[in-house]
Amino acid sequence: MLILAIGGGFWIASVFVVIVLLGLILYHFLPLLLLRNGSFIKGSFGWPLLGETLSFLKPHPSTSTGAFLQNHCSRYGKVFKSHLFFSPTVVSCDQELNYYILQNEDRLFECSYPKSIHGILGKSSMLVAVGETHKRLRNVAVSLVTTIKSKPDFLNDIEKTATLILDSWKDKNQVIFCEEARKQVLGLTPDEPQTKEILQDFLTFMRGLISLPIYIPGTPYARAVQARHRISSTVKAIIEERRRNMVGNSCEKKSDFLEILLFVDTLSEDEKVSFVLDSLLGGYETTSLLMSMLLEHQKIRGMKKEGEFLNWEDYRVMEFTQNVINEALRFGNIVKFVHRKAIKDVKFRVFTLFLSGLISTSYNTFGPDYIIPSGWKVLPAFSAVHLDPSLHADALQFNPWRWQTQDQMCKKFSPFGGGSRCCPGFELAKVEVAFFLHHLIQNYRWKIEDDEQPIAYPYVEFQRGLKLSVHCQCS
Repeated sequence: MLILAIGGGFWIASVFVVIVLLGLILYHFLPLLLLRNGSFIKGSFGWPLLGETLSFLKPHPSTSTGAFLQNHCSRYGKVFKSHLFFSPTVVSCDQELNYYILQNEDRLFECSYPKSIHGILGKSSMLVAVGETHKRLRNVAVSLVTTIKSKPDFLNDIEKTATLILDSWKDKNQVIFCEEARKQVLGLTPDEPQTKEILQDFLTFMRGLISLPIYIPGTPYARAVQARHRISSTVKAIIEERRRNMVGNSCEKKSDFLEILLFVDTLSEDEKVSFVLDSLLGGYETTSLLMSMLLEHQKIRGMKKEGEFLNWEDYRVMEFTQNVINEALRFGNIVKFVHRKAIKDVKFRVFTLFLSGLISTSYNTFGPDYIIPSGWKVLPAFSAVHLDPSLHADALQFNPWRWQTQDQMCKKFSPFGGGSRCCPGFELAKVEVAFFLHHLIQNYRWKIEDDEQPIAYPYVEFQRGLKLSVHCQCS
């Protein structure tokens, strides 16, 4: 009887496992069964549950589209369906569809990043917020940027930060450039312990940001969530210290980003911490990587007298510097994808006619109608458009001179996103890079020690931090 009972229990458990597996498989492929006949989007859903996520996340040089996009575009075209991060997904490598998606935020599409990003950034992050919450947070961000730019010492502070970092190189023969470019976080000096702690945790944070959202100790996702908690605690401690100092007048007023943020009454404490994290992710991290990829730049305009600070007019006449920055953004692809979700069924044709910069309601006769079903995720791939040889001549060559004739505001160039989610601080990032390059070019010569290139994970990172041999030519 005991044997029969054990045998019966085994079969019941086996049947249960089979039913669960069949249910998971059906759930995975159900979106394909429910597709309307009018949808001609080709593609593959891959394995049950995981779909094609692992292939999508496979590291590749940031200066290429990667095997995933290359293989799928060659098989299915510039717009294809897939299954990524546990969701049916349409991936677009088409410039017109990408532009259409960005311009129809909150009308046809809404922000919908993978669960891993939500779990790490938190619900108060402007990067994942939607609807009225996002509008409120973005208005605060725009107001902060405007306030910072209006301060008389704003450009001087940027230049002082650049010279402070470069001055620390004078007695060094070697630097890890990515580490150097990430310094000066939150108004802290590079040597303060809090700076080092935040930067170490931030690297862990970045490595888990785009990962399978499985909270198992030791996984990139779990380590990133823990790092986020530590960064939040450190930022809260800094905020409290700033408040005490302002009340007691025990230190000189800094008037930096963090101090301005403290006086924003429309934000909760958690939202202020999230603003700092968003600034690290959208500002310090991407800006430092952009600077890392601009080391081929050899000349910069706007020579100044000794000791004289740069100003807005100097920045505006750095025309070739602007070209180099644009080309690094196009070629390096710091922001490769954005994540959206279709709010309703969206009908489109890849070859849509544009009239006076607006989407025309009349379509041309080329190609079938495509339907993105309501609830499906949509991934506009900026890197595929930036590296498309049909849009950019010699697309796989770093060529700053192309921007002497190419419009940087065109639909085929979207380094900072677009629409209502365009990065509000993009100009600040470009100013920081331009001023840094101004002093770097004049005072240093360098050689890259390792033959390395930026790698997309899909976030961008130099594997060895971009090690440089440096020689100061300071007078």
